[in-house]
Amino acid sequence: MANSKRQLFQKRRLRVRSKLRKVNAGRPRLSVHRSSKNMSVQIIDDVNGVTLASASTLEKDLGFVGKNTMDAAKKIGATIAERAKAAGITEAQFDRGGFLFHGRIKALADAAREGGLKI
Repeated sequence: MANSKRQLFQKRRLRVRSKLRKVNAGRPRLSVHRSSKNMSVQIIDDVNGVTLASASTLEKDLGFVGKNTMDAAKKIGATIAERAKAAGITEAQFDRGGFLFHGRIKALADAAREGGLKI
């Protein structure tokens, strides 16, 4: 029987998170969430269970409220890299969740790398 899109997404998400736990050397995790209208990203310290930095298209000063486009993804990636530097974070593990590394997710990761974040 074929799996539904949601079941495939959940399997991918658990597989990615499991692999991250195995190779994570105490680095924080850059977690991405994408919906149809917005995108958000957080840098999370899993040891202490704290969010160290975050960025989202819901922030009015970024000017992308309700827009989930390639431009918004690039802006969010640059913003999270800037905020990570301010928090003293230079490298993180990229947690794409169940999303495929393509399109907006890839644009966000590339912008974060260009901003100086090692992922």
